[in-house]
Amino acid sequence: MSFNELDRAQILAEALPYIQKFTGKTIVVRYDSGAVHGETVETVISDIILLSLVGIRVVVVHGGTPEINDMLSLLGRESKFIDGLRYTDGPTMAVVQQVLCGQVNKDLVATLNRLGGKAVGLCGLDGGLFQARVLDEKYGLVGDITKVDAAMASSALSSGYIPVVAPVAQGTDQPTSYNVDADTAAAKLAVALKAEKLVLLTDVRGLLRDPADETTLIPALQLSSVPALVREGVIAGEMVHKVDCCVNAVRSGVGSAVILDGRVSHSLLTELLTDAGVGTMLTN
Repeated sequence: MSFNELDRAQILAEALPYIQKFTGKTIVVRYDSGAVHGETVETVISDIILLSLVGIRVVVVHGGTPEINDMLSLLGRESKFIDGLRYTDGPTMAVVQQVLCGQVNKDLVATLNRLGGKAVGLCGLDGGLFQARVLDEKYGLVGDITKVDAAMASSALSSGYIPVVAPVAQGTDQPTSYNVDADTAAAKLAVALKAEKLVLLTDVRGLLRDPADETTLIPALQLSSVPALVREGVIAGEMVHKVDCCVNAVRSGVGSAVILDGRVSHSLLTELLTDAGVGTMLTN
């Protein structure tokens, strides 16, 4: 047997205890099309399918910022952001719902099914999956999720499907749909499903002690260490929100949360099924 064959056998042997650990457990993956694109798309999708085939219950929650921007541009409308959130007036909400629940969701479902998976598309309006009220009038129709009814996602998982969920919510304070943050939606759904792990795919290696130096990755982080890192400025910018989502999920019962580089080939498998670990894992 050649070295390469031995190496492959070792990788499979290393994966076994992790497969045993996660089989039958639920993992929620926040899929970011801004981080996962080009050739990486099929790699990430293949990783999700493999996890599902070995008995891990995988749920995918996606966003669609680039696709929404493109559609608004085609319609001659400007994309406007306030505090990092898309300002969503009525016409923009119609585009958001069309793109997220239609184009992006169904493209992901089709890719999963084409590559050998068994996926079904859902959005937060289905079965009242995500229910929300207005977050703040200054953001327009951006919602604050107040309730998650995970019955539809649980039913899909029990039937062997990979649920693919678009983050649009049903309004409880007015008869409208709301645009909701995908990271928050993934974290709240992970809590509702009593998930073992929440994975946020991003376009950075993870949490870096020095944002300019990728060798300063913080591989593991206790929740108790987060406030000090915020004060020191290590957790700053968009990472504050992602870490908050992870902290809230873990405090609410999710086993652990990982901020992971979606640009790296097979980062999902490396993080979940090997000793290496390639992102930042937050635990309680």
